[in-house]
Amino acid sequence: MTPLPQLLDTLEAFHGEQKPGWPTDPYLLLVWWHCGYPASDDRCAKGWESLTREIGVEPERLLAANPQKLGKALKPGGMVPELRAMRLRDIAERVHREFGGDLRAGLGGMSVAQVRAVFKKFPNISDPGADRMLLFGGISPVAAVPSNVEYVLVRIRAGRERENYGANYKEAQRLIEAAVPQKFDPRMRAYLLLKVHGQKLCKRTNPKCVACPIAGSCAFFAGKMRGRPAPTSGTR
Repeated sequence: MTPLPQLLDTLEAFHGEQKPGWPTDPYLLLVWWHCGYPASDDRCAKGWESLTREIGVEPERLLAANPQKLGKALKPGGMVPELRAMRLRDIAERVHREFGGDLRAGLGGMSVAQVRAVFKKFPNISDPGADRMLLFGGISPVAAVPSNVEYVLVRIRAGRERENYGANYKEAQRLIEAAVPQKFDPRMRAYLLLKVHGQKLCKRTNPKCVACPIAGSCAFFAGKMRGRPAPTSGTR
């Protein structure tokens, strides 16, 4: 079996070096996530650009903004801008009230478990989102897994993703923990490469195996060549 670091090297040679397209400050990442819906890098980026131009992203600016104007600023990011505006105000109000307007500074001295619990109290943040914030926020080099392509690594190694989203996520975490050094750069690299690979080639349905640079080391592709039915998509 090809070691995971070697597979990641092959993916990087194919997809190119990957950089996060989102802010890495925990508070700003919370805001960025709510700038687009349905959430995607492209929609969040469009909403973020509009929000920073029209309103600003600091807690005091979000709290001072007219709710209708805030919703209008978020509209380029997609659906339900009014709901996203309300959630952003909730985030800003909590950061202002509980952390003096500086979430990162307010987390100082907390354990990783405590920080995770804080993150999960914000709207739409569950374990995958908390892991992403811990890793890219430079708080703890956890084995974060891209939440919308959590099946990729399981598919590569096991040949078939699990039917349960949580089982896929935990298995992918286990595989990363076992093979990728517990340091920020290697684990961020793994996250970003698995993310782009899932988005471009290893899609949940109709994966483009013939174009995949690691097909020869993929248990999923080997199963297809033996004529095994393609696995069903996972569920959250």
